[in-house]
Amino acid sequence: MSISSSALPKRLYKAHQVALLERLAVEKLKITSYELMKLAGGSVFRTIKSYYPQATNLLVLAGGGNNAGDGFVVAALAKLSGMSAEVFQLCEAEKLEGDAKLAFGYAKSSKVSLRFLDKVNDIEKFCNTKTVIVDALLGTGINRPVNDSYKKVILAINHLGRPVVSVDLPSGLNVDTGKAMGLAVRAHVTVTFAGLKQGLLTGDGKEFAGEIVFDNLDIPDFIFTSEGAPEPSSERIDINYVTPSCLGRRKKSSHKGDHGHVIVLGGDLAFGGAGIMAAEAAMRSGAGLVTLVSRSEHRSAALARCPELMVVGTEDENFDLGGVLKKASAIAIGPGLGTGKWGQGILSEVLDLNLTYKTPLLIDADALNLLSERKDLIGNVKAGNWVLTPHPGEAARLLKSTKERVQADRFNAVKELAEMWGGACLLKGSGSLTCSNEPAKTIYLCSEGNAGMASGGMGDVLSGIIASLIAQGLTLSDALNCGICIHGQAGDLASVVLGERGLLATDLFPYLRPLLNPL
Repeated sequence: MSISSSALPKRLYKAHQVALLERLAVEKLKITSYELMKLAGGSVFRTIKSYYPQATNLLVLAGGGNNAGDGFVVAALAKLSGMSAEVFQLCEAEKLEGDAKLAFGYAKSSKVSLRFLDKVNDIEKFCNTKTVIVDALLGTGINRPVNDSYKKVILAINHLGRPVVSVDLPSGLNVDTGKAMGLAVRAHVTVTFAGLKQGLLTGDGKEFAGEIVFDNLDIPDFIFTSEGAPEPSSERIDINYVTPSCLGRRKKSSHKGDHGHVIVLGGDLAFGGAGIMAAEAAMRSGAGLVTLVSRSEHRSAALARCPELMVVGTEDENFDLGGVLKKASAIAIGPGLGTGKWGQGILSEVLDLNLTYKTPLLIDADALNLLSERKDLIGNVKAGNWVLTPHPGEAARLLKSTKERVQADRFNAVKELAEMWGGACLLKGSGSLTCSNEPAKTIYLCSEGNAGMASGGMGDVLSGIIASLIAQGLTLSDALNCGICIHGQAGDLASVVLGERGLLATDLFPYLRPLLNPL
């Protein structure tokens, strides 16, 4: 059964786990691995016919493993259907083994044109306006940078300007981590099999995989839960995670005090907009009350933008942060906080006061940077009662690492964040990840969102949404997961209407209410 990106499975796996699932299927269903290969090839061919019905010419670039075997099957099916099918091999036929060798024989007997690739320039000669390129070069075992011979072919594929369909994964992508190993094929469609590989949905995977089509190869569900089957390495979440069970119907007799009071702290000089956006997002996400604690000079701007807010200025006469925080159901600190003395003082006081109040904390932006420099500020704060929402750069500082290392394995990075800092942690970015410091330590991957959301203020709005959900009674983990799904989907809906380029954080506000009120 094949499904597209809009309805992908929830269970995500690493490459070796998928290989184990396939072995279990062969054993328990009494089939051969070659039969699975033929099913995979058939799935790719059907996808090509569906996405590119005008195509008359198939050009398959094949490596030397099972990925190449799938490509041989695709070429054979194309030839048998009346299409022109060419295969360029980067591995000599004599070196093929196992199922790949059988598939090569199938392609040869089907009269497919099979030839060893001598010159990269030959690829372009066999392309025309009705050519679809099939990427069957490298499989899931890649764990080092792409070597020179494959590198040249991948570069050629990416510059041809023809539709590219990748078999199982874009060649060059590490599907465990979502990191391109030097470079990767830029696919328009990726047809992946058996178990959904987690790296296709985050980091470089989002950039290179294109539209994802998943096929379970008719492996029944009981195989995935049978004895010896691996537990999923992570779980995909989307707007369907936000169910009525998370956001139940409000009592008809409820009042504003029943829906929580969010305190947003941020907005140093010249950074007032961040705190204002976070506070308004909290208001628009259903919090009963929202108070913004900011520089006094930002009061007029905040009230002009959202008169429903309460605004407390730190330069106001008789300013009492403790008195404000005592009222909080959830606290969000960081948007526009800055890293100067003002921000340092606010964060230090919030952490100290929270020893008494133990109010759930969301820590974002500059507050995370301050936290990374002053781990001593944590003191005895109940780390299990906070949410950390770093982007890769902030995560690197929290982990005393580098942005490059974080992005090289985002799954491991978010797990390390939860282990080191406790609470519920979010690693922002393309394919955002969450992990809570719970016994299971489940990693969740949000598949919502788009490139238009790479703009200033998006994180501030997200912080407000999550804090609002915490104030309304959701657990930290549920608030975090619901928040990123709502935020991502709102961004997707806004981009459909407005386009990605030029999308602003506040453009998401009109789309929040329908998502926060599921039927």
